[in-house]
Amino acid sequence: MNLDTAVFDVDGTLVDTNYHHALAWYRAFRRHGITLPVWRLHRAIGMGGDQLVGAVAGDEVEARWGDAVRAAWAEEFAPMLEEVQPFEGVVELLGEVRGRGFRVALASSGKPEHVEHYLGLFDGKELADAWTTSEDVQRTKPAPDLLEAALRAADGSAGVMIGDSVWDFRAAAALSAPGYAVRSGGFSVDELCAAGALGVFDSPAELLHHLDETLLSRSGQRVS
Repeated sequence: MNLDTAVFDVDGTLVDTNYHHALAWYRAFRRHGITLPVWRLHRAIGMGGDQLVGAVAGDEVEARWGDAVRAAWAEEFAPMLEEVQPFEGVVELLGEVRGRGFRVALASSGKPEHVEHYLGLFDGKELADAWTTSEDVQRTKPAPDLLEAALRAADGSAGVMIGDSVWDFRAAAALSAPGYAVRSGGFSVDELCAAGALGVFDSPAELLHHLDETLLSRSGQRVS
């Protein structure tokens, strides 16, 4: 296949949100008398809320309180939204990748209002060809649906995934899509590589510096 689209995860990859999300989920579960270690919640960040509740608390909690916990998460996260900032180098990275001939798709399962806010932090609407929100898919990562939706939205045929969590690369693997990781999600290099990342970089700025060493060096590269 000829690679023509760079598919960027947003939360934790382009904007610094993962630890805000972990605390919001912790507080949301606490509302229902469930106390989970924050580190365990952090390990699930990158999944969508449809997957996370059952993954960290079990199917019984999902069946009984799943929707209520997700609603509480939204309330807990809302006051933190204004604290969120993009990572250094994001604007330059997106611009350079697009300048090398790639379509740029932003694959987010965030609430539309959150995605709108994030895009405004780094001129996302000007730098990206397309983006997704929670309204575009029924299943989130590690299911591959979000990546497929992002590719369709950008009118792409084959993508390179750029993400920060093991869930990004498990989703990409389901589509046989290659990808590169940044460490801002808090996962180790070994974990990200085991999940399928071809390379791991400390930040978007470091990835930008090493683009010529990746499949993002130019559009149209063939991979088997």
